Amino acid sequence: MNPAIGNTPKEYAVVPFYATAAVVFFIFTLLMFIAAPQFAAHYFHGKTLALVHTAALGWATMIIFGAAYQLLPVIFERNLYSSILALASYFFLLAGSILLIFSFWYFFLSWGMISGGISVIVAVLLYCFNVFKTADFKKNKLNIQNYFIISSALYLLITCTIGLLLVINLAYPFFNISHLEILKLHAHLGIVGWFLQLITGISVRLVPMFLLSKSNKSHLLSLSFIFQNVGILGFTLDRYFTGSPARSTLYLILVGVGIFYWLFYLRDTYKNRLKRKVEVQMKFAFISFGFLIASLFVALLILNFSDIQWSTLYGTFIFLGWISAIILGKTFKTLPFIIWNTRYKTLHGKMKLPMPKDLYIEQWIHYQYKLFVAAMLLLTIGIVSNILLIIKAGLFLWILIATLYIINIFKILFHKKQLTDGTSNNRSTLP
Repeated sequence: MNPAIGNTPKEYAVVPFYATAAVVFFIFTLLMFIAAPQFAAHYFHGKTLALVHTAALGWATMIIFGAAYQLLPVIFERNLYSSILALASYFFLLAGSILLIFSFWYFFLSWGMISGGISVIVAVLLYCFNVFKTADFKKNKLNIQNYFIISSALYLLITCTIGLLLVINLAYPFFNISHLEILKLHAHLGIVGWFLQLITGISVRLVPMFLLSKSNKSHLLSLSFIFQNVGILGFTLDRYFTGSPARSTLYLILVGVGIFYWLFYLRDTYKNRLKRKVEVQMKFAFISFGFLIASLFVALLILNFSDIQWSTLYGTFIFLGWISAIILGKTFKTLPFIIWNTRYKTLHGKMKLPMPKDLYIEQWIHYQYKLFVAAMLLLTIGIVSNILLIIKAGLFLWILIATLYIINIFKILFHKKQLTDGTSNNRSTLP
């Protein structure tokens, strides 16, 4: 099923998320370059927290919300419950992200930071409500893919609630437990609960679609769901009630097993594909899985060594190597179809039309991929060796990646309707 055809939501419920995320991504790369020395500093620092929340909220969650609103009708095979609520969640997420990022960057422990947290919570509540109403538990028979999407929404709500409490605790301390320990819970609930479960659920629908393939091994997804959730829930409950990191390795292994079951499912899908040529957009997805696996081994180093660079490398692999790589590839498999659908759906089959890939400069995706590989290699070397010049070189390449990305995104968004009649080479451009 094509994600762009069928019961799609209103364009205003999706496009603002993609446009804003592209802008934030470019700003994020600039901020990383400016704050390059923080890559060698402890993670509990205002600028580091600002960078993490720029990546997590303004970049990743922003574009994931937009993609989710477009794909929920495909995943649940029902209309999106409300495009109006989707748009409302955009404004609350945008306002909350700006307030939080600004407050963290200058470390203003004030009501501005708290207001940002509250605004994000409202956005998440609107998103969750849309997901649950679209799922329609009473009328819809759910499958394992659906459960990943639903659980990720719940984890996101828990993650942001804890985040709001952490923000309040910074300004008005009330936690009896170490702030840093709660911060670790907040981070890992977001990474494993929100991002991992959401990406797993969407990927097992999109990857087979893009590869023209299928897998009959759905039991692997059930096992993945069980192990991922047992691992993250065990980690959360153990850390909160006992405050002991002693079993952290066990929980990491459980999550790792869940990840490998998911990847085995995708591997089976890849083996059974009808589309033999692998596009560069899919290469981004495949290399992202490599960084996800690498992050598991780095996490083991963090549990056994206290060196700061391992925590920095872990965050780099998660937000740049894994999440950003998926977004950089999948954007150009989804957004062109969304815009093409709004421009040409009613004309399909009536005349010669441009293809979705004609809406952007495809060669630039290849450049992005090569720059991505080089940037991650330089960052890895620079962080491990603690050489600022190499780190800056890698971050400069990220600015180039973001530049190519944002230009291509707005080329798609501002695409004008182009029509060619079937009997001549005459082409007209319509607004």
